[in-house]
Amino acid sequence: MDSSSRPRRRRRARRPRRRALFSLALAFLTVGCGTVAGTMYMTSWAHPRAEPVSSSASRAADGEETVESATEAAVDRDALLAAAMGSVGVADGAEVSVAVFDPDSGEAASYGGGVFDTASIVKVDILAALLLRAQDAGRTLTAEEKTYAAAMIENSDNDSTSALWRAIGTADGLDAANERFGLTRTAGGDGPLWGLTQTTATDQIALLRQVFGTADTELGEASRAYVRELMERIAAGQRWGVSAAADGAAWALKNGWLRRSTTGLWVINSIGRVTAGGHDYLVAALSRGSATQEEGIALTEAAARAAVSVFTGNAADDAAGAQSAS
Repeated sequence: MDSSSRPRRRRRARRPRRRALFSLALAFLTVGCGTVAGTMYMTSWAHPRAEPVSSSASRAADGEETVESATEAAVDRDALLAAAMGSVGVADGAEVSVAVFDPDSGEAASYGGGVFDTASIVKVDILAALLLRAQDAGRTLTAEEKTYAAAMIENSDNDSTSALWRAIGTADGLDAANERFGLTRTAGGDGPLWGLTQTTATDQIALLRQVFGTADTELGEASRAYVRELMERIAAGQRWGVSAAADGAAWALKNGWLRRSTTGLWVINSIGRVTAGGHDYLVAALSRGSATQEEGIALTEAAARAAVSVFTGNAADDAAGAQSAS
């Protein structure tokens, strides 16, 4: 109760008691109390729990360098992917590179290097470049462009691709768009040879991040949604590749295949988004040197499964399987 509410005639008689109470309050302050506007309150440590003092805390007080025991080392996703790829059979003379991105955590992993011919996966890049040009001009795609785009992505139609390749300005137009998309190691094919565009698995992840909106995107939402819609409607005979890592039909993809006339060997590539274990992953698997198309498809599918296993928790099993097989 505040002293201003007490009768005046009792002030003198109660003054010694008030001094005693004031002294008691001061003493109480030394063990964890404070006052605000004449009202006593308890601090957060007024009723401390007895906690043991760790030896590391004692050393810290003495000025010694300490390491936080609760800090865990970052997971080396690249190492996990390399271990998982140990169980993937790669024929003599064949090469494979794979990359994966987890939008939930922002983590990525990649395996293999080098630059690969795109074959028909470049068709996603061509469509993205076309949409970017349309955005810059403040327009939407024409009916003819949409017809070409649907045939190019869903059915991998080459004539439609060539028409849109010219519409974007061939390699120069593609390269200009890719500079804005953040693709640093992709170069458009010479002349009409869009299928010989050169790229890397990590660059394809950068492109997919533009399409699926997991980066600072140059494409607007309507453009991104349009590309995704077409990638979810791939013709039945072309539903292979990274989709092998998905749960059921939860995927959006584009594949590329090309038999090189100089060697007779196959370039087999696959890019897209897959859903596994309730999470989405962006995956790019590039390969070359397979003796048959079927071998190349099997290689990209195995690489895609290994990449996704890095995040779904199966990488350790894959690594164990690779050790037992060696």
